[in-house]
Amino acid sequence: MARLTVAQAIVAWLASQYVERDGEQQRFFQGVLGIFGHGNVAGLGEALEAAQHDVRYYQARNEQAMVHTAVAYAKQTRRLGTFACTTSIGPGATNLATGAANATVNRLPVLLLPGDRFATRRVKPVLQQLERPEAGDLSANDVLRPVSRYFDRIERPEMLIDALPQAMRVLTSPAETGAVTLALPQDVQAEAWEWPARLLQPRTWVIPRPRPDAASLAVAAELIAKAERPMIVVGGGVVYSDAADALDGFVSRFDVPFTETQAGKGALPWDHPLNMGALGSTGTSAGNAVAHDADVVIAIGTRLSDFPTMSWSAWQHPDVRFVAINVAELDAAKAAALPLVGDARATLLELHAALDARGWSGVSPERRERLAGLRAAWHEESTRVLHLASDTHVSQPEIIRLVNESLGDGIVVCAAGGLPGDMHKLWRPATRGSYHMEYG
Repeated sequence: MARLTVAQAIVAWLASQYVERDGEQQRFFQGVLGIFGHGNVAGLGEALEAAQHDVRYYQARNEQAMVHTAVAYAKQTRRLGTFACTTSIGPGATNLATGAANATVNRLPVLLLPGDRFATRRVKPVLQQLERPEAGDLSANDVLRPVSRYFDRIERPEMLIDALPQAMRVLTSPAETGAVTLALPQDVQAEAWEWPARLLQPRTWVIPRPRPDAASLAVAAELIAKAERPMIVVGGGVVYSDAADALDGFVSRFDVPFTETQAGKGALPWDHPLNMGALGSTGTSAGNAVAHDADVVIAIGTRLSDFPTMSWSAWQHPDVRFVAINVAELDAAKAAALPLVGDARATLLELHAALDARGWSGVSPERRERLAGLRAAWHEESTRVLHLASDTHVSQPEIIRLVNESLGDGIVVCAAGGLPGDMHKLWRPATRGSYHMEYG
């Protein structure tokens, strides 16, 4: 047993969580981003100061921004690492909501540790406490419930014995990950308790690569092998599962064209001979032309939201069929698709082998010629647009080109407004993981 406060136990737990995928292990929480005030300074603040050699604290200036920072880090590390974020009660906690929604919508892990009212309610109301006459158990933190994949309020120390493993289960789940909120009443944070040593010992969570159902895979292979105009939609799941090489091998072997969602952009180089570019409402002429008459669509790691699907008007073939590769059953079942519930990389490799076993040689020579023409026409047009200029001003596409050329191997970050549409079509990522667009 180890006698620690609740806050000290949480910090010790953060330092002892590791993840492993494909035999590679790393620490999951890279530190704590926080703004201290009423509700967390005497609990987590004290604990982080005492454990500063084990858990690094980063001073933040805006609560929403620090969640976005943690989410961006999680995306860049392919969901194998993140930060915890701590705030005071009241507006400090409610400012987390947009970042939490972003994380949950886009299936990216972040741990939120907002301060909360007194669990004993002997001090009431505390500064910035939201009081409701019909409910004594609510606080401002309850706005985080609908935007969190897991939410718990720790009103007794021993509740952590269940809550911490549950939080980590969700954070490391490829299918369920998102924002996890543990609301921490300020009196409970400072309460001491005898903790089971095993709770705070180092633990490694293995990130699985689920395999698809064998029978469903066989049906999918048969469907694809009979297709005349198959295409692929590349979503963020390709990036998160490190499936880019498997995707490259698949499309290069069978000459299947692929299009990119915002989250999937940059998984393979922009100048890949089968990259038709962006799809949907912000799509390219090549990408949308390929989608228009496709008879089989292989959707990999995408939520198939309204922008890439063009509100489900992108596909006009009367008998178009969908095969959805996704680790989440919810997404694999969309569009009445044949669901292949599994890891993107593992499923692609098995699908590749199944098509090879059937002797499928890929799309026809006539189709390849058509794809090359569409791609060449788009690149000619995009190059023209990227060089548009006048004597009085610089155009937005020209700015995109100038920044793109000067950035080198850097990372571009963008969100909201009209710019993401042009970025989706015109930005040419230099390396994998260099395009970070928040458009969820």
